[in-house]
Formats: sequence, structure tokens, C-alpha cells
Amino acid sequence: MFARLKDVATRYEELERQLSDPAIVTKPQIYQKYAKEHSDLRDIVETYREYEKIKCRLEEDQNLLRGNDEELKEIVKEEIPLLKENLLVLENKIKLLLLPQDPNDYKNVLLEIRAGTGGDEAGLFAGDLFRMYARYAELNRWKVDVMSSNPAGGVGGFKEIIALIEGKGAYSKLKYESGVHRVQRVPVTEAQGRIHTSAVTVAVLPEAEEVEVNIDANELRIDVYHSGGHGGQSVNTTDSAVRITHLPTSLVVTCQDEKSQLKNKGKAMKILRARLLDMMVRKQHEEISEARKSQVGTGDRSERIRTYNFPQGRVTDHRIGLTRYDLENFLGGDIQEMIDALTTHSQTEILKQSVN
Repeated sequence: MFARLKDVATRYEELERQLSDPAIVTKPQIYQKYAKEHSDLRDIVETYREYEKIKCRLEEDQNLLRGNDEELKEIVKEEIPLLKENLLVLENKIKLLLLPQDPNDYKNVLLEIRAGTGGDEAGLFAGDLFRMYARYAELNRWKVDVMSSNPAGGVGGFKEIIALIEGKGAYSKLKYESGVHRVQRVPVTEAQGRIHTSAVTVAVLPEAEEVEVNIDANELRIDVYHSGGHGGQSVNTTDSAVRITHLPTSLVVTCQDEKSQLKNKGKAMKILRARLLDMMVRKQHEEISEARKSQVGTGDRSERIRTYNFPQGRVTDHRIGLTRYDLENFLGGDIQEMIDALTTHSQTEILKQSVN
């Protein structure tokens, strides 16, 4: 591992020299390529340098223990356990940094939220979850663009809402949100105060670039029709809504949120590309491991990843057993602690597998 780290550090120093070379600075494409590689290596090189510095300090202290200065020996005896502990922490951090990165981590996210079991209450909670993620995106200074939405009648919320979240590292932070989210609360329509349980499915897909998913225009059926629902005077007067069917896979995407047919088509194609990329990645994973579960599930209550219990004011993630008792803040976008815990859990599991 440390031989590899020395090579990484050497490459990092080489990149620093190249980025200050006037011949490279005048070539934007090459400069950007080197700058990205330099940025990607920064964390691991800085951690490695800190590791080497503490290792040298530990060796110096151990040499002092062999000397005759009793007072100094007492000091280093206290320092050595702390240095060893710091070395172990840094070594574990280095191991995590050396793990293969998910190539999608830096991508934008296509967030799909759908009401599952629970009728109107599920639609209302779908709206709550969308606002939670939108607020979290705002805190990270990411942009949220609603691609498609299907309101849940007159009660509010959504039967389905799809949004593009644009921001550095959006997928790396949101990818563990995929699954079934269960809510337990008393609906506003419940006269007797009984607690109802509803479910909402969340899918987090990395945005696909055109070069990643090659879509043959001959394999698409594109239908246009009048928009329905809210939308102003243009609704039901122009064929602005778009439905795209990918014939080989039977995937269907509809979009009618924009008044422009061209914009709706562009958004629908983004959604289609993301779903096709997700389908390709799933197939690859299934070939590697037949035990891999579906990302979203059916929306049934039993397939939950997280429960939001309003009477108790708690939210529990069942994958890692973490419970928080600040549900209101959590739904207000304060979800970073949960995301960090899920990320750490995933990295630990990957590290165990790599060791085995």
C-alpha cells in the first residue's frame, strides 16, 4: 500500500510542476485535465504526508526512550500512545481513500419520488420528501430543476415528481437515499386521530451524458399531446406535452411541465438517458452478484429503508440502525448527519470486502 502511496505522491508533485508550466497553462483542455487529476489526488497525498510526519515523530520518540534523559523519557512515554492512535486513524483513512471511487460520484442527480401505499397521505409525504431534498440541495448551493410532476389531486403533494439536482458531488451524497421511505402520522383528513402508515419510493439516478448512453432515434416513438392540469392559458391549446417510448426496453417517459414542446422533449430525453444508464449499471451488478437487490422496490411498507414517525418526532434508518429525534429539522433539510453515517457504513463494508 505504501509503495503505491509513494507513486501517488510522486505523480502529485509532477502535476504541480506541470500546472505551473506556461506551456500547459496556455492549453485549456490539457490544463483542466491535469487540474482535475491534481484535485482528485490532493486528499490522499495530504493524508499520506501527515502520516509520514507522525511516523517520523514516533520514531524519534522511540529513539529517545533509549537515551539517558529520564524526564524526557517520561514525556515521550505519554506521547507515544497518542501518536500510535493517530497513525492508526490516518492509516484507516488512507485505506478508504485508496478504495476505487464510484465513477458517478461527481455527477448530477435525477431524483424520482413516487407515492406508494397510503393514498392521499402518501402523496402528501412525497411532497414533504421533495421539499426536504430541495432544502438540502439549497444548503449545498445546488440547483434544483423540476423535470416532471404529477400532483396528487386536491389534497396537495405529488403522485410523482422528478427533479434534476445539479451540483458537485450530488450523487455521492444522495445515492443512499434510494429505497422505500415509510411515514407514520395522523393524516389531516383523519377525524378520529388514528395513526396511518404510508410509503413513498425514492430513486436517485446519476445524470447520464449523451456519450455514455447511445440512443438510436429509430428506436424511439415520440408522441405529442395537449398538456393537462395547471399551466396557464397554453394548457389544452397546444401540443406541448411529450411522451417518449424507448422501443427496445419499453421504457416510457412523459413530460408536460414546460409550455415549450422542445423543452419538454429535452427534459424527457434527460430522464430517459438516466434510466437507461441505471438499467445498464444494474445489469452489470447483477452479473457480478445475483444477490444484489433492486434499488427502489415496489412501494410496499415492508421494503422500507427509513421510517419517519411523527407522534414520536423520530426518524430511523433501518440499514444502519441510526435514530434521530428531531424529525422537524430533518424534514427541513438537516440530513447531513444521516448521509455521513450511511457513507461511513458503506465504506466500512467495502473495506471489509477488500480485506477479505
